[in-house]
Amino acid sequence: MADQIDSTLIKKQAFVKDFPVYYGWMIMAAGTLGMIMTSPGQTYTESIFIESLITDLSFSRSMVSTLYSIGTLVGGFSLPYWGRQVDRHGTRTMVTVVSILFGLSLVYMGFVQNPLMVGLGFVLIRMLGQGSLGLISQTAVNQWWVRKRGLIMGLSGLLMALIGMGGFPSLVHWLILVLDWRAAYIILGLGLLLIMAPVGYLFFRNRPEDYQLQPDGIVRDQPETAQHMPEAYPVEIDWTLKEALHTRAFWFFGFSLSFYVLAVTGLTFHIVSIFQTQGLDSSLAASVFLPIALTAALSNMLVGYLSDRVPLQILLSVGLLLLAAALATAQWLAGVGSVLVFGIVFGISNGFARTLGSVVWPAFYGRLHLGSIYGFTAVLTVVGAAIGPLPFGVVYDMIGSYKPVLWITAIISMVLGLGSLLIRKPQKS
Repeated sequence: MADQIDSTLIKKQAFVKDFPVYYGWMIMAAGTLGMIMTSPGQTYTESIFIESLITDLSFSRSMVSTLYSIGTLVGGFSLPYWGRQVDRHGTRTMVTVVSILFGLSLVYMGFVQNPLMVGLGFVLIRMLGQGSLGLISQTAVNQWWVRKRGLIMGLSGLLMALIGMGGFPSLVHWLILVLDWRAAYIILGLGLLLIMAPVGYLFFRNRPEDYQLQPDGIVRDQPETAQHMPEAYPVEIDWTLKEALHTRAFWFFGFSLSFYVLAVTGLTFHIVSIFQTQGLDSSLAASVFLPIALTAALSNMLVGYLSDRVPLQILLSVGLLLLAAALATAQWLAGVGSVLVFGIVFGISNGFARTLGSVVWPAFYGRLHLGSIYGFTAVLTVVGAAIGPLPFGVVYDMIGSYKPVLWITAIISMVLGLGSLLIRKPQKS
């Protein structure tokens, strides 16, 4: 029996070790698909459903905003649990489980009838899609890459932006027009069940050290490699979550990225309404995600490249200042030209946020406790995502305009952007 188990283990290791190229590339591909398949739980896709929910279920904008915020908040507080499960059971097991549960949750959304059902659905899709599946996919990729982490996450972000943000809003808009919003939810759920769950089970693997490999495909036992090891393979300093919590950089980056998500979620969630208040139709609002996605993809690659060479606090500053510019631009949308400018600036800022949110935690705190750290920081960003739609919806219902909340978020973003220049990378004694 023991010999049979050893034989099975050797075969599993051989599949990874004898792969035609370094298996980290397969992890990058599978993990990127996982990030793309979070799209049905992301605000840029949910925003296309919102007008149908408001119309068909007779919800007020404040009500649907509140339900979405509660769902995001409740789902988000479960993420430390999912992060610990990733550290305990590995990415392969968890991506399979979460993909199945996420797919079933999307199918459930096709049958909601009242506020309680919608609220529960928002909890599930935000917890499992926007939260857990993204956390697991990012952790998987980061486990296999260290020296090239910025470049790899930038490439993943490029594909995520082009296919996810660039494709899913238009796909959902088309499905709603051709079928209806309920059928659109069900089709998205089947995609998780039939595509992501099998891919996760077949191709996700845990840390490269489990297969006698090293991150980045480096072979340590070759003399010529070992001779240049200090330059080629940086020494990692691993922090526990408790240790990371005692550093100022952790909280500043955590709060800044949380506010980033707050502003982006609020703006994206109500983007159709923001366009309509300025005389623009919903089809133009759906199409703006294409320039957003294209510029986000390009900036993902650029920021990924720069993150290996430029202090991350400088990149955070630039991203926050660009977000402030996008929030200001959103108040003066008069036609295709101004919409294009808004989409470009907003997309570039999105690229900064996505890449920094992926690379900063392993870059600052190592890979050993990455699942737990991602789980905690995910709560911070999810809190931002939960709060985001509320002020936009409430202010609009009160005064019929989004301008006050757009100005306030733009000013806060500018202040944080300038303040980030004072932050330094934490040093562990």
